[in-house]
Amino acid sequence: MMSKNETPMIRWYWNQIGGTLVEEFPAVCRTALCGQRLLDAIILPKRDTRIAQWREVSLEGEEVIVVQAKASRLGMYLMGQTFFSAQLVQCFRPASVHSVALCTADDSVLRPLLEQYPGMEVVIFPRANASELVLAEEATTAAPLTHPA
Repeated sequence: MMSKNETPMIRWYWNQIGGTLVEEFPAVCRTALCGQRLLDAIILPKRDTRIAQWREVSLEGEEVIVVQAKASRLGMYLMGQTFFSAQLVQCFRPASVHSVALCTADDSVLRPLLEQYPGMEVVIFPRANASELVLAEEATTAAPLTHPA
């Protein structure tokens, strides 16, 4: 399940791109031999601008944008998710795959390592919006108010 911080980030990115958004797309189903792998989001940019459930879409022959989001600085975990998610989507026979690491802060050493590969991109969620995420997170983790008896 995506964190409360990742959903607004993904929706912001999707608003820049348009197309059909599918959140938590199951790239791999759980079996006795492997774990489930949910992609934070896929976007089908050539389709109608709407939010869809994964069962409503087919990736075959489509241009696909895979989005992996983390409300933190670009790190190796997010880079791995971004890179290997693009590989997992290939079994759906898309026309093309572009994979995005969406994060709140850049890393000058790691970014070029990911972006040297075709179809890999780092997108930085704008700082103004990032501060809203911090405020939202603080509000949800604050201690509940108590009233004197």
